[in-house]
Amino acid sequence: MADVLTHHCPNCGGPLTFNPSDQKFHCDYCLSIFTVEDIEQFEAKEKPTAEATSSETDRAENVDLFLCPSCGAQIVTDHTTAATYCYFCHNPVVLSGRLTGAFLPNKVLPFKIDRKKAVDDFLTWSQKKRFVPKDFFNEQQIEKMTGVYFPYWVVDAETAGALTGKGTSLRVWVVGDIEYTETKVYQIFRQGKAKLHQLTKNALTKNLQQKMVEGVQPFPIDQAVDFHTEYLAGFQAEKRDIEITELAEQIDHELTEYTKDLLRDTIAGYTTFTPNNQSVTVEKQDNHYMLLPVWLVTYQDSANKTYYYAMNGQTGKVSGVLPISNKRLGLFSGGIFFVLLIIALIVGYFI
Repeated sequence: MADVLTHHCPNCGGPLTFNPSDQKFHCDYCLSIFTVEDIEQFEAKEKPTAEATSSETDRAENVDLFLCPSCGAQIVTDHTTAATYCYFCHNPVVLSGRLTGAFLPNKVLPFKIDRKKAVDDFLTWSQKKRFVPKDFFNEQQIEKMTGVYFPYWVVDAETAGALTGKGTSLRVWVVGDIEYTETKVYQIFRQGKAKLHQLTKNALTKNLQQKMVEGVQPFPIDQAVDFHTEYLAGFQAEKRDIEITELAEQIDHELTEYTKDLLRDTIAGYTTFTPNNQSVTVEKQDNHYMLLPVWLVTYQDSANKTYYYAMNGQTGKVSGVLPISNKRLGLFSGGIFFVLLIIALIVGYFI
């Protein structure tokens, strides 16, 4: 079985959950409140000296079945799940073997929006959508709303670029009946360095198809803190299954195009510009593995097509692909047709 843990209250032993409102950890049993430093000091005293062997860690990265440390129930997870709830006792658990070694995040951006606000905003947003099925935002759907930490690669880079080309400046004037045209040709050269901060790339295969969290970017990466498992308590979390090497070509292309655009933006005042040679070199690149917060609701229609609503857990920005209720759309269209028919009959009667 994989290593799992629940962060327990130092006072009563109950499970702790992270509260986005005050950025602290709450015990629902004795109502105690702790900082991350309080919890780590307590757990440091309780922590066994023996560490898991590398072979145990390897097994932890591959198993999908583990035991709840509170009630002993078996919990089945996706192979990328790193934190979840026990469906039997509802205690938050962290699959710690999936967040160690190479899979230890550098940073985590804690949730700032709590569940109550997330639910209120979801209802306000979805109920304004005229043709969304009512069961998209009924009580069952609201219960499915989940706070999830998704894995991302965040890249900071420095580049050097050079650009050469031909610029023309055209001047036209008229003297009497004669039109004169003057064309000046310039050889243009630009070079410089660029810095790109917080290029954010998805690190989870499951997000490639639905792209459920692209629409809620950007995240305030500068507010991320050093990773501690305590921040996952009370939320779900996914570990990455896309390595930075798999994104290397894509990242290099974006860095190159960004640098070229900056160089082109320095060229102004010419009628035309035709580039000859362009070159970009990535001089420095720092890659950071981070967990970023998203509130998420998914919905499947009768044809098993998946729709979703997502909210940035820090900024509140929302995005979604919504289902359409053919019944509600039909009633609305029928109502319009009926009104138009009545108007036509009245106009016809008086004519």
